[in-house]
Amino acid sequence: MPRLFGIPQGRWFVTLALTLAMLTLAAMLAPSASATAPGIPTKTTAQAELNALTVRSQETMDGYSRDLFPHWTSSGGCTTRQTVLKRDGIDVAVDSNCQPVSGRWYSPYDNVTLYSASDVDIDHVVPLAEAWRSGSRHWTTDKRRSFANDLTGPQLRAVSASSNRAKGDQDPDSWKPRTAYYCTYSKMWIRTKYRWNLHLQSAEKSALQSMLNTC
Repeated sequence: MPRLFGIPQGRWFVTLALTLAMLTLAAMLAPSASATAPGIPTKTTAQAELNALTVRSQETMDGYSRDLFPHWTSSGGCTTRQTVLKRDGIDVAVDSNCQPVSGRWYSPYDNVTLYSASDVDIDHVVPLAEAWRSGSRHWTTDKRRSFANDLTGPQLRAVSASSNRAKGDQDPDSWKPRTAYYCTYSKMWIRTKYRWNLHLQSAEKSALQSMLNTC
């Protein structure tokens, strides 16, 4: 039997076909570089914004309710949740109501790929309760609505439901994503607090600085 590189020709073609199939599958399952939140700053800009943030103690949780942050409002026929699912997903198909019916979502917090929209949460990078403790308790409801549905900055991110619920309303001093995502996560958090003029605590700032240093 003819041989290629010392391998029987028939076996060589089978091996080549299997290798190409594995490479194609890996490319299909790899997270898309464009499937991410908008407005993430450079490290230099994030450092300047972190330095500019006001450091002070947390404010009271008195009066807090998620209802004070009306979220998942509709725009252009899609809710904010549906818009982020389409934006952060890969090969997403939606029905006539803008609801994703197929696709996949890469959760950078825990390095998990999800294949059903029902397994995906839309994380408020700076949680609503954290925003309340950081100054938004003084805002109007309209401003809190804008914050909760912010599609122009890196405040919303599609992630696994399990990682979002593990995070809860904790700041980076108490909860962090996997180490490989420290850099991006810190830049998203810093940009959000800077854009919305929210203050932060000393321990929170130290945690963010450590994470930013990994960039």
